[in-house]
Amino acid sequence: MVSERERTLPTFEADHASITHEEGLILYEDMVLGRLFEDKCAEMYYRGKMFGFVHLYNGQEAVSSGIIKAMRPGEDFVCSTYRDHVHALSAGVPAREVMAELFGKETGCSKGRGGSMHMFSAQHKLLGGFAFVAEGIPVATGAAFQTKYRREALGDESADQVTACFFGDGACNNGQFYECLNMATLWKLPIIFVVENNKWAIGMAHERATSDPEIYKKGPAFGMPGYEVDGMDILAVHTLAKEAVTRARAGEGPTLIEALTYRFRGHSLADPDELRDQEEKEFWFSRDPIKKLANYLIEKDLASAEQLKEIDQKIQAVVDDAVEFAESSSEPDPSELYRFVFAEDQ
Repeated sequence: MVSERERTLPTFEADHASITHEEGLILYEDMVLGRLFEDKCAEMYYRGKMFGFVHLYNGQEAVSSGIIKAMRPGEDFVCSTYRDHVHALSAGVPAREVMAELFGKETGCSKGRGGSMHMFSAQHKLLGGFAFVAEGIPVATGAAFQTKYRREALGDESADQVTACFFGDGACNNGQFYECLNMATLWKLPIIFVVENNKWAIGMAHERATSDPEIYKKGPAFGMPGYEVDGMDILAVHTLAKEAVTRARAGEGPTLIEALTYRFRGHSLADPDELRDQEEKEFWFSRDPIKKLANYLIEKDLASAEQLKEIDQKIQAVVDDAVEFAESSSEPDPSELYRFVFAEDQ
């Protein structure tokens, strides 16, 4: 039975969350944007508008919104994986630019060079989506190091940025993960390592590939706090994220967060998703983070059902506009094939 196999989820008392009406709507709107954007990506992919591998984020929205919305937009750094569309949106990259990138157009955030797995935006401090498992962890660690170096070695008091590094449970079996945890603690780097444990590394169940499946316990082993959090509860994620950001910005070092979450679709849109049993899926589908937040906001009189419906409609219009923009944008000029290879050519 699912209940026998499932890891016990950490409990979070919603009354311990402190969010205002405005904060609640920001979190809700960001999650809805992620969900509707990804749904539209699936439609466009099956209509032949997108090519290659497209990995969707449906179900995991509470992790992206909960972490990134606790940070300073346009100042703090975000480092992603190949499942990066929603991280880009949460970081403030316009839906038009993300969609255009998926269409391979020159108006995309990576000028049509990156596609689904390589979203990048210097303006929004999005360090990139990285296709190789665990590849972004040392990049994010480097970003955190430069913040520390600028502040302490160069005397730049404005250098108090925090870096959030997202990766999956499968990445935690790679050497980069351990090496970077070690360095981050040694140098007290301002970084938050966020494990999006959705139980599956492509088709390999996390419990079958990891000697100790409770990843958060590896934080204390390297001298940093490690926390597990219900990744389907944005209030729990956001509350913990604010604490980790405050700690990092104060110079108190890194934090490891393991968010227990679930992807509602297959590994990619090319995955028939036949390995996960239906009972497991239904268990997690019933814990939809968007519905959970909507119910909370209404129950606490932080928003009305009508307000949330208006947000849904507004975001659907944003997503539809992004598709129109992407379709009408120009293809990259072949004469500029080698442009943007080097940093100075921006």
